[in-house]
Amino acid sequence: MSTGKVLLGVLAGVAAGALAGILFAPAKGSRTRRRILKKGENYAEGLKDKFSEYVDTISEKFEHVKEEVSAMTKKGNDKLAEIEKDVKAAKG
Repeated sequence: MSTGKVLLGVLAGVAAGALAGILFAPAKGSRTRRRILKKGENYAEGLKDKFSEYVDTISEKFEHVKEEVSAMTKKGNDKLAEIEKDVKAAKG
């Protein structure tokens, strides 16, 4: 199971538990709705932060791989040029 799925499952469980706790707590309806809204906003903000971190991590890994591929391509092109030079020297 991927880390993203586990994290999403944990966050969903926490949100469901908090919502159940608020709904079953003795309080006025308007107060309960405000509390639910506030909790929802807090969880949404936390989820945005986690998603942003995840996207940043993926972007960093992508850039690293891109740099490695560029370096490998340059190395391959240099090697090809060297071989072509050797072949021309052997012919001439």
